[in-house]
Amino acid sequence: MSLTLYVGSKRLSSWSLRPYVALFHTGAQFDCKTILLDQDDTKANIAKVNPAGRVPVLHHDSLIVWDSLAICEYLNELYPAAQLWPADRTARAKARAISAEMHSGFAPLRRDMPMAIGENLAGKGHTPEALADARRIMTIWREALTASGGPFLFGGFSIADAMFAPVTTRFVTYGVDLDAPCRAYVEAVHALPALKQWFADAAREPKTR
Repeated sequence: MSLTLYVGSKRLSSWSLRPYVALFHTGAQFDCKTILLDQDDTKANIAKVNPAGRVPVLHHDSLIVWDSLAICEYLNELYPAAQLWPADRTARAKARAISAEMHSGFAPLRRDMPMAIGENLAGKGHTPEALADARRIMTIWREALTASGGPFLFGGFSIADAMFAPVTTRFVTYGVDLDAPCRAYVEAVHALPALKQWFADAAREPKTR
C-alpha cells in the first residue's frame, strides 16, 4: 500500500496541516511531498497530482482524495484503530459539527490572520471581525475541554483537533490573548509529534511570501 500526501508550503498552508496531523497520528507509513506556494510553477505542479487544482491531496495507490476534511474522513475509515473520531456517538456528533464549522467558517480570521508559521506578527490582523472569530473558536474549545476533561477537545486526539491545529499556530503568530484552558490546549497541540515535525520542516522552507 502506497500513501503519499501532497501539501502546500508548510509555513503557509493551513489546509495541508490538518490531514498531515491526522495521518501522522495513525502511525501509518507515508510520504509527504511539499509543493511550494506562490511560485511560477505552483499551479502546474499541483495540477500534476490533483485535477481539482488544490492541495492537500492524498494518493492511496490509484485513489486520489482531496480536501482536508474528506482526507481525514477517509483516514478514519482506513485506520479505525486510530480512533480519529470519538467512540461516543454524542461526542462524535459534536466533534463532526465543530470540525465542519471550522472547515466552512471563520473567513475574517483566515483573511486577517493567515497562517505564517515561524513569524512574530503580534498585534497584527486584530480586526473586530477576526477577533470575533477568535472568541467563537475559544468558546468552542472551552466547552469541549470542560466536557471532556482534555487535554484535547474530546479527551483523546481526534480529527477535531486536526481541524483546529492551524488556528493554534495563528493565535501564537498574531499574539491573540488566551485564557488558561485555551493556552493549555494550544500547548498540548503543539507538543504533538506531528506538529513538532511540521514546525521543523517549515523552518527549513524558503520564504515565498
